[in-house]
Amino acid sequence: MVKVGVHVSIAGSLDLAVDRALDAGCDVFQMFSRNPRGWGFKPLTDADAELFRKKIATTGILPVDHMPYLPNLASPKPEIWEKSVQTLTTELDRCGRLGIPYLVTHLGHHLGDGMAGGRQRVITAINQALAAQESPTLLILENTAGEKNSVGSSFEHIRAIMDGIKEPSRTGVCFDTCHAFAAGYELRTEAGLAGTLEQLEEQIGTKNLRVIHLNDTKGDLGSGLDRHEHIGMGFIGEDGFRRILHHPVFSKLPLVCETPVDDRRDDRGNIAKVRELAG
Repeated sequence: MVKVGVHVSIAGSLDLAVDRALDAGCDVFQMFSRNPRGWGFKPLTDADAELFRKKIATTGILPVDHMPYLPNLASPKPEIWEKSVQTLTTELDRCGRLGIPYLVTHLGHHLGDGMAGGRQRVITAINQALAAQESPTLLILENTAGEKNSVGSSFEHIRAIMDGIKEPSRTGVCFDTCHAFAAGYELRTEAGLAGTLEQLEEQIGTKNLRVIHLNDTKGDLGSGLDRHEHIGMGFIGEDGFRRILHHPVFSKLPLVCETPVDDRRDDRGNIAKVRELAG
């Protein structure tokens, strides 16, 4: 059986995310530990952390945290970059206190001043944050969709960042199916999936994968469009996901759907579709 879930809200209190995940039928869930759309946040109390950890222990659901939207680890703007590093450092601490094993982060955008500079700023940011925190939480680097100025849309770019990290054992990789497909990695056919995984193994190592973001896409292969779609309803399609979900590299890892909720399907529906296609 695959372990699958969705991103859930923390509205009200952090521990309610566990309740929502349980209600949706999740084996794993992803959340933001704080407001994802602002720099400010409510400090984490010992009581908050204890209640969250207790519910995780009781339910057995695997929690994954995601960095907020505003931080940009590749930013050439000193103020934004420094605030981004502080956010990452704080988020590692919060995850450690909450007992969350994985913190997923986007690698950011270099804003037009060049990939090399952006990549080096990401490396420096990660090294500073890891050096400042002894959190047991693994920092998980997510591939991007190939949008303009993005860092981390190719396996080679992620490898270059990994090579610069001083404590590599404290990091891992998140593979987002929508992002990979949008960046030009074929996932729909047997040959395409095999070729993509061969490149991934060569550049990153499948042993470094920790989390899968399982998302269909509204953009075609190589479109650079980061627009998620319901599982099986986008360009990857049901046959593509059936192939993905039957591959041992993917089927053994936590699968998080970041899919829409609309009149066509909700979170429960996407979880059910994943389990159906996993067979």
